[in-house]
Amino acid sequence: MPYPQALADALRTELSLDAHGRLLDVGCGPGSLTHLLAPLFAEAVGVDASEAMLREAERDAAPNERFVRMRAEQLPAGLGTFRVATLAQSFHWLEQERVGRALHGMLEPGGALVHVGATTHEGDGDVPRAEIDALIRRYLGDRPEPRSDERLTLGTVGFDDPVELEIERTDVFERDEDDVVASVFSLSYAAPARFGNRRDAFERDLRELLGGRTFRERPRAITLLVYRRS
Repeated sequence: MPYPQALADALRTELSLDAHGRLLDVGCGPGSLTHLLAPLFAEAVGVDASEAMLREAERDAAPNERFVRMRAEQLPAGLGTFRVATLAQSFHWLEQERVGRALHGMLEPGGALVHVGATTHEGDGDVPRAEIDALIRRYLGDRPEPRSDERLTLGTVGFDDPVELEIERTDVFERDEDDVVASVFSLSYAAPARFGNRRDAFERDLRELLGGRTFRERPRAITLLVYRRS
């Protein structure tokens, strides 16, 4: 589900964004957040390791957006300095301390790191999430243990005392079978490659569970942690 305009509005107000400076969106995926925030900057740069994701991002890119295929662990990679860096549902994939240190060094004095905590792959509604989770466990076993606390990790590399902004949501989305299947495969612990040669069998079982129905979901609140660089 898309990020809401209210997210961009909150950051514009909190950081006095005025279409100047540069944005770095780390682990940008298909550019969902990059596209939303790009109008607030002179340039927006998205980085991601997935060629397929970046192809999607480039399809809808504005003239002031560009996308670079690279792992976040390769930063700073000569990309320069930025007014704002964002980590939107991506930090848990990364070597956190290494990436955090790199980002601290890439921000301008007074710049900000924004950690976006959201669950845009799912919301509250009638999608049978418990049954889907049970199906994933049947194929892959229990979920991996959560990684270290992201806020604590950022604190070790110089990002302290964040401002917390809560973005409430009241919109409701209709999601068909394809939407739900895509949301499942977007999860780090249920990425297609993890199923190996059983991927097609899993998808068949998942679609049988969903039964071709259309579902309704209300997105959950989004929490923004805004860290200023001193």
